[in-house]
Amino acid sequence: MSSEHILPLFIALPLGAAFIIPLAGLFREWLADTIAVVTTGLLVLLAFGRMGEDTVVYALGGWRPPFGINLYSDSMTVFFHLIIAVISFLVVLYSLEYMRRYTGVVKYYCLLMLMIAGMNGVIASGDLFNIFVFLEIASISSYALVAFGIESEELEASFKYLVLGGIASSFILFGIALTYSITGTLNLAHIGQILDGGVSGSMVNLVSALFIMGFGLKAALMPFHAWLPDAHPSAPAPISAMLSGLLIKALGVYCLIRIFFNVFGFGQSFSTVFITLGVLSMVGGALLAAGQDDFKRLLAYSSISQMGYIIFAVGIGTPLAIIGGLLHLLNHAFFKSLLFLCSGAVDYATGTRDLKKLGGLWTKMPVTSATCTIGSLSISGIPPLGGFFSKLIIVIATVQAYDTLGVAAYWLAGITVLVSFITLLYFVKLLKMAFFGPLPAKLAHVKEVPALMWSVLVILTVFCIGFGLACPYFIDMIEPVQEVLLDKSTYIINVLGSL
Repeated sequence: MSSEHILPLFIALPLGAAFIIPLAGLFREWLADTIAVVTTGLLVLLAFGRMGEDTVVYALGGWRPPFGINLYSDSMTVFFHLIIAVISFLVVLYSLEYMRRYTGVVKYYCLLMLMIAGMNGVIASGDLFNIFVFLEIASISSYALVAFGIESEELEASFKYLVLGGIASSFILFGIALTYSITGTLNLAHIGQILDGGVSGSMVNLVSALFIMGFGLKAALMPFHAWLPDAHPSAPAPISAMLSGLLIKALGVYCLIRIFFNVFGFGQSFSTVFITLGVLSMVGGALLAAGQDDFKRLLAYSSISQMGYIIFAVGIGTPLAIIGGLLHLLNHAFFKSLLFLCSGAVDYATGTRDLKKLGGLWTKMPVTSATCTIGSLSISGIPPLGGFFSKLIIVIATVQAYDTLGVAAYWLAGITVLVSFITLLYFVKLLKMAFFGPLPAKLAHVKEVPALMWSVLVILTVFCIGFGLACPYFIDMIEPVQEVLLDKSTYIINVLGSL
């Protein structure tokens, strides 16, 4: 099968599974488990099979862009599809044991497949309208999944997430409408081509502001972050891993960088906005995380801080900074998924997320404790783990940007280092309160989680270590993605050809 015909499968497979799973669940619940595992496993195989392949434009119905709907894949599309596939597969494996405590597991897998289909659709769409459609599919699924426990806390968090997500979608839809009014097209490459011809600056600025607010809220950047600290702790642990590891990147970060680099063209004004939002999120998220005693809420605020690193690095706009930002995105997808799944393991075994009620779990849950320690050290930037190298590259790139940033480059580099130190402090606090110290008497009965759950934790830990030890390989993998972002004209030519 050619690459052109493989691309739609990233959407069709999970979308089809979402419709088949409820029917299969009418007969046997284990059929829903099996379909979810097989579907995400096939996505992993397809994603790895597409590594290193050329650009693909898939025209639905044979209508070539910009006249019809098209799916588009380049090295950045492959990069994001690969991350989504691997994390989704591991989350499904973890869910096989973890979700047994819930009823309605068939509905859970159906919603999870819809979320995966929506994220893959956003990444592959070549026009704004279908980006919005798939974004809504993923978002609505996530609203339901956050409320999956149907307790008061989950329902309140889901409602808050729904309201703020709806506001974000309204900003995005209004921006899409204005874009169509000034360009007469929704195709991303065609919009970029028309904007190169000269369009009213004030209208472009308004559209840019709407997209930054809308996609910034989806990415949980400060000050658009209010939904995330409630949604992540309330959701089941596998969904927390999906939200933080994948959703905020696919619906937020990807859309921001694709649109502002390949469509609008990244300029100094956009760079200033990205850097400002990045620094605000880095610092604010870290300070708020430091004051948390809820395991998952601490991780949620930490996600805001780490998204700040990515947007800040991409905002600098130099090749090295973009590589650092994308490498940190890759690292974050794995070490934050690991940490949220570790929090789920602790909650599964002890029945609480309150760090003040934990302690001494190292003796009872050695695998969970060890994997959580590695994940915590990676996110804190401790060598030789992956998080260290991505943060180091970001700091070096910031210092090297002196020619454009002036003396502010040194201050910004210092802030990134300081935030990393604060991150280390609150993760040391987490490890001490949860895993070390005396074991409370009421936790004497605690034992390690089932083998399938801790096996997933071990696999993610291997990735965290591997991203550090094999860092040059992953930089080589990310370099073509950076080239795509910095070459708007090639993106337009690849999609539109000679039109």
